[in-house]
Amino acid sequence: MGENGETSCDQVEQAPTLKIERGKEEEAYILFAGNNHEEKPTKTEVFGWYLYGMCSYFIHTVLIPIVFPLILSQTVSWPSEPQQSLVKNARGLECRQRELQLYEMLTNHKLKVSIVEFSALEWTSVSWLIGLILAAPVLGILSIHLDYGRNQRFIFAAVTAVGAVFCLPAGFFKTRWIFPPYIAAVVAANTIAGACHARHLGLMVRGLVGSPIRKSQFPDRRAVASWLSLHSTAAGCLGAAIISAFTYHMLGKSDDRFTSLWVVAIFSGLTWFIGILHIISTNRPGPNANLPPNSVPKTHVISIFKYPHATGSLAGVFLSRNFVIGDLCVTPVNILYNWLTYFIFPLISLPLAYPLQLIMKADAVKMQLLGFLLSAAVSGFGFYYHHKTWNKVHILIFAAVQSSATGLLHAFGRVLWLDCSPAGKEGAFSVWLSWMRALGTCAGFALASAFPGNISKSFGIAFCAAVLGKIVLIFGNISNFAGAKAAGHVREHSEKGSPVITLGSSVEGKVPLSTESQEQEEVRVQL
Repeated sequence: MGENGETSCDQVEQAPTLKIERGKEEEAYILFAGNNHEEKPTKTEVFGWYLYGMCSYFIHTVLIPIVFPLILSQTVSWPSEPQQSLVKNARGLECRQRELQLYEMLTNHKLKVSIVEFSALEWTSVSWLIGLILAAPVLGILSIHLDYGRNQRFIFAAVTAVGAVFCLPAGFFKTRWIFPPYIAAVVAANTIAGACHARHLGLMVRGLVGSPIRKSQFPDRRAVASWLSLHSTAAGCLGAAIISAFTYHMLGKSDDRFTSLWVVAIFSGLTWFIGILHIISTNRPGPNANLPPNSVPKTHVISIFKYPHATGSLAGVFLSRNFVIGDLCVTPVNILYNWLTYFIFPLISLPLAYPLQLIMKADAVKMQLLGFLLSAAVSGFGFYYHHKTWNKVHILIFAAVQSSATGLLHAFGRVLWLDCSPAGKEGAFSVWLSWMRALGTCAGFALASAFPGNISKSFGIAFCAAVLGKIVLIFGNISNFAGAKAAGHVREHSEKGSPVITLGSSVEGKVPLSTESQEQEEVRVQL
């Protein structure tokens, strides 16, 4: 064996078998060291992967749905009125003129496009959809290059740089017409970069636990993938909290909100640029690195439809994003508290979900069901009490629970996809994961934007989406283990010649193993 645990095909033919001792019993297995083998990731690579999550998660949670609509709202003219006077909103609540004016500019003031009128929120939705349409054919082409050849790192860095650059001049022209290209470019770049980021996770997990593995080793794979995905999502929430707090700070800093929000967009682009540090420091071309992309059939991107569990998992990903836009009048500082609660609470709840998963011995499907259950509970209560005037405590509690639900759905939707992705096809599968997630987020935002003053409809749609997500996962018979077996990651112990990968299931001992593995006797590997 080489220094990194690699064994060439010639060596496999001549090398002795590995003997695995469990107590006094010894069993011989054939060392599987084919193209499925991946090097174990280092601490630097794993933390770099977290870093990119922190520097990019806020793009589709803060920059596109919050910052860009606010900038767009500042491009319309509005009659000057006393800013300190109190007025009543549609619910009869007294609000400060300055805050109510901002809400009106986002939802009620229309931007006329030919014979059609859009609000700032709806204009953002249209631009978002354009970006997804533009990204779709590009993703189809790049899926081949992500799985074949050695240009994966260049693609990842290029799309990240393009998206970050388009954040910088967002306020250079104070006109609404320039924003569809800006937003569309950012959406397309973020979707493609998200696919590259997800693909990298698949290769790291195979490097940590190997593939294929025995059925008894599957809990190790589940534990490692959950650990990485949960903590990456938590890191992303930290980045989103920073950007949202900075947005609030710049909104109240001066009367020139357009310029202030432009500074937020510039800061977002620079933050996204920081994620390139992860890209240039690691390189995982994958098992098909020596095969030219031009020799691959163009139908490579639709190979996911040959795997029912992977296809079914996309439905859960699509339904995992919902937005609610209402006209409840709260003080500006409570808006900040709500944003911070939504993005900071998952820093606590998501890491705690990991030991809960180990205790329950739950797979990604069950954890997604938990996320949909929490989301349905929040939207159900919101729909039932939509006519009530909520106080800030209720709003913060609902924000905390909903953010935890969203985090669980984001993290374990990625884990389920990971288990259903065959080795060498992570790129083709990850483009579907990223695009469907972006499409679901866009759809949730568009539906909420269409009924900004009718919060009961927003809550009702969110409730139906959560219930439908549970129905798909339960009655669609989607399974982590069955999906992993169909993808070739798991071999039954009773199969003859069943290959065994004896790679560790942790990064320098920092990623804990599953409960089942901790209860097993120590395994020693000897030549």
